[in-house]
Amino acid sequence: MKPESKPLIYSPNYNISFLGLEKLHPFDSCKYSKVVGFLEEANLIKTKHLVKPKKKPTYHHLLKVHSPAYLESLNTSLTVAQVTELLFLAAIPHFIIQKQVLDPFLYATSGSILAGHVAMERGWAINLSGGYHHCSFNQGGGFCAYSDITLCYHYVRQFYPKVKRVMIIDLDAHQGNGHENDKLHFDDEDAFILDMFNYAVYPGDKYAKQAINIAINAHDGIEDEEYLTKLESGLDQAFNVFKPDFIIYNAGTDILSGDPLGDMQLTANGVIKRDEMVFTSAFQNKAPIAMLLSGGYQQCNARVIADSIINLHKKFNLLDDVVLPTVQCKNCGKQFDPVNNKKGECSHTSTYHGTYGDCSYVKCALGLGSNIGYQHWGCCFKKDKNDNVCSKSKKHVS
Repeated sequence: MKPESKPLIYSPNYNISFLGLEKLHPFDSCKYSKVVGFLEEANLIKTKHLVKPKKKPTYHHLLKVHSPAYLESLNTSLTVAQVTELLFLAAIPHFIIQKQVLDPFLYATSGSILAGHVAMERGWAINLSGGYHHCSFNQGGGFCAYSDITLCYHYVRQFYPKVKRVMIIDLDAHQGNGHENDKLHFDDEDAFILDMFNYAVYPGDKYAKQAINIAINAHDGIEDEEYLTKLESGLDQAFNVFKPDFIIYNAGTDILSGDPLGDMQLTANGVIKRDEMVFTSAFQNKAPIAMLLSGGYQQCNARVIADSIINLHKKFNLLDDVVLPTVQCKNCGKQFDPVNNKKGECSHTSTYHGTYGDCSYVKCALGLGSNIGYQHWGCCFKKDKNDNVCSKSKKHVS
């Protein structure tokens, strides 16, 4: 990805707002843009530097995880009404539902896939949506239409062959029965799941619970101190027995006090500390981490999410600009920035490098994003699309 890009994935297409839908479901379906707004107010980001999923996953992409029968079922308004738990949608023509409901889910799913790629390149990424942990290969539910978590690590494994062992840290208030059922269905022994949730609330999926490696009960009314103590113990146990190549962190904020569906009593500071603990564990274990926002059912959630990202930046300098080393042209000996080089800085650049280099491959492996992908300008990025050393880099720069 470009050096000025931030590992935050966002599209205005994430937001769901039509016919007052956002007022009829407890889920704040426009929280994603609010998070971006708060981060802009804090002068941490500019929208143009966010990674933007420009395309939706195709039917072919979704088939990597989903059954044809399930994808076909989403072509009916009734199924979408059941998945979103908004029964009035059953009476709305499907072409409207596709554009106003399913397309935002698809763009967010694209964002989760991109988050996996960005995390592998930068060490971390946050998709400002996604985390549809109730959806599995053959069934949706709980406002989750696509299995973006399973899709995320599926494509990370496909395009980064060294990645085999994946850890899912699911800290939404509800059981992540979607990715758990996927793990069982695909018999995936290299997926490790830590799931901390309220056993007393939806979905209560006993079959899916068999897939959990470490299950932690965050009971009704649990508060910061007890929650964080249990989480610390669970994280220590998880990393002692499993060394992940890649981590997906499902960071639901429905654990906040006052949430109508989570029934927990955590404060904003508790959520911020929780996220810091997870990122600390990932960095200490040198594992790339992709965070997804998942559930959160109050108007205050966007503010808490933004404050948590701000805290992560303060602790780990996550959003600092990337400074690339200059490289030396073998023809004239001049030093130049291989990414932002301008004509005239090195007399040979128009032949060998151009403005962005004639040996660059800046395309997402799935074609879903505009400013993410493999880059190999000069000696800073020497990998081509097949993960080989770029021959042009070797030839033209030291």
